[in-house]
Amino acid sequence: MIKNIRHTGIVVNNIDRSLEFYCDMLGFEIKKDNLESGEYLDLFLDLNDVKVRTVKMSLKNQDMIELLCFQDPHRKSGTAIGINNIGCTHVALTVENLQDTYEALAGGGVRFNNPPTLSQDGKAKVAFCQDPDGTFVELVEEMS
Repeated sequence: MIKNIRHTGIVVNNIDRSLEFYCDMLGFEIKKDNLESGEYLDLFLDLNDVKVRTVKMSLKNQDMIELLCFQDPHRKSGTAIGINNIGCTHVALTVENLQDTYEALAGGGVRFNNPPTLSQDGKAKVAFCQDPDGTFVELVEEMS
């Protein structure tokens, strides 16, 4: 039935600031950058007069994230994203060396919930941070 996960979509307020985080800090590469609108988009988003910039980015292994920055209708800003909200609450990324990644991102001003911490089963080190809009990003180093 399902072949794979195609991408994860993340709505952002400031596309340039978010691209700095996802590309410059996390290493994603832009594959497509489009300004989209029209009846087709209105239909499947169930909104009217949509204008949205979408940026599809991938890693070397082709895992993909899509950033969406709505120009119309505008997203309500200031709405807090909670890790315990119903629906998609975070993106998890596997990293090679979590301590190095943590230090680089924290040194660049990224806010973390916690420093790298060994999971209860000892199979992974985990740290949660937030992108510029507060979307949670889980960074995981698998332990051998």
